[in-house]
Amino acid sequence: MASDSSNHKSMSSKNQQQQSVSTMIKQGFISDPFLSPSRLNSLSPPPSFRALTSPNHSPTLFEVMSVEQAREPKPSFDSRKKLQERVSVALSQAPFRICNQWGVGDVRLTVAARAEAGEPEAAAFRVSMDVHRMVLAAKSRFFAEKLRRSGTHSVEILECDDVAVYVEAVVLMYCHSEELKNKLLGMEVSKILTLLKICSAIMFDEGVRACLEYLEAVPWSEEEEENVVSHLNQLHFGVSRTDTVLQRVISDPSTSSRADEVFLKLSMGVLEAKNDKARKEMKALIFRVLKEDHDSNSFDISKDILYQICHRCLSSLVLCLSGATCVDESRQDRGALMAEIAREADNMQWIVGILIDRKVGEEFAKLWADQKDLSVLHSKIPTMYRHEISKITAQLCISIGKGQILVPKETRFALLSTWLEALYDDFGWMRMSGKSVDRKLIEDGLSQTILTLPLPQQQSILLKWFDRFLNKGDDCPNIQRAFEIWWRRAFVKQYRIESQLQITVCDVPD
Repeated sequence: MASDSSNHKSMSSKNQQQQSVSTMIKQGFISDPFLSPSRLNSLSPPPSFRALTSPNHSPTLFEVMSVEQAREPKPSFDSRKKLQERVSVALSQAPFRICNQWGVGDVRLTVAARAEAGEPEAAAFRVSMDVHRMVLAAKSRFFAEKLRRSGTHSVEILECDDVAVYVEAVVLMYCHSEELKNKLLGMEVSKILTLLKICSAIMFDEGVRACLEYLEAVPWSEEEEENVVSHLNQLHFGVSRTDTVLQRVISDPSTSSRADEVFLKLSMGVLEAKNDKARKEMKALIFRVLKEDHDSNSFDISKDILYQICHRCLSSLVLCLSGATCVDESRQDRGALMAEIAREADNMQWIVGILIDRKVGEEFAKLWADQKDLSVLHSKIPTMYRHEISKITAQLCISIGKGQILVPKETRFALLSTWLEALYDDFGWMRMSGKSVDRKLIEDGLSQTILTLPLPQQQSILLKWFDRFLNKGDDCPNIQRAFEIWWRRAFVKQYRIESQLQITVCDVPD
């Protein structure tokens, strides 16, 4: 009995000295003191294949396919092998493996991956490391709490999304603060985000700081940008810690300029640019980003600012044509005259395109329809110089024909009354001006615009077109389709509207 009591006391003392703290970390780091230490499971070899048939038997197609499928490496095995390689690289220069520097580890730390579908948890990939309580407790507030008592410990971290990065986080705990940044150099942003999440979870503050400093310094792709913002929001670090990282994507409302001011400044710069190639590229760039922002409703430009720019462009165009009509063409450089008119017309087309895209083009359609004085000036300029202006009319007709601009029939008729003859006259030069003109698109838009008018107005316009087309041919828009539809409406179908309300008056006898 005395011997049994002595043995019992000895075992109790030994258990107290070598206390086993087993911790299972699942998403929320849930501790479980009853878990036993785990060991590194060796990788299972790929399944061998056993012949399905005898040597004299001719294999069926199904058997051949089964053999080929069995010979192919399993995706789970490949991923497991790659994970093992990454873990080996992470451990190859781990400071805690240098015994003469740190001594024998007093904490057996096991990190296990998530079990794959249909796989028992015990079969999940895992790696064990002998690390040092002194280091873990000094660098991680989580480990400091779990490893308060002296002695040997066992800690398990289960269901890890990326075992290799967990191992790297442990390795980083052995680095001085100055070394951390250098250790992160060359890592992808996605890996840094995973490492940041782990450092935050185990309360490794120096690791968190190093990851945030790294993210602040390196460039991000657009996809990485969204991931960075999403991860930092999920981790709830607080503004004080993430402000420097997110300054490149989040503006301060108190200091940022309003969208109107920015757009006005950019537009004025584009309209007054000296280099034609750069001006066209920047116009395309601004139009593209505005279209993207409009689709997401994130960039608000007021209608007033757009029409302020529009009136500025229109005034410049009128001034340009007025000057051109007063100059003796024989003394004027013809190339410069053409370039100046084309430049102002192109500026006008650009802002009109933005108005239409942002669904505020109705006011301009009426404004352009009322430009009778400009139309007179236009008629006095040689066609070779002025044809760019008629592209504005074509632009409006295309949008009306597609239902992108909704204006009353009076405005539609006034638009054609003011500018249709000019469009006919300039069409030949427009057609020869290059790929920027889609003849069919213009013809379809013009046809649809005409067909929205009352039938007598359709007839008046289409009969004049008929005579012009006979004389000009391809130098006139081909709107035969509109002519056919008008003809059927006027002479074949002849729709009648019958009132369904009939009133009969009769005498009622006394």
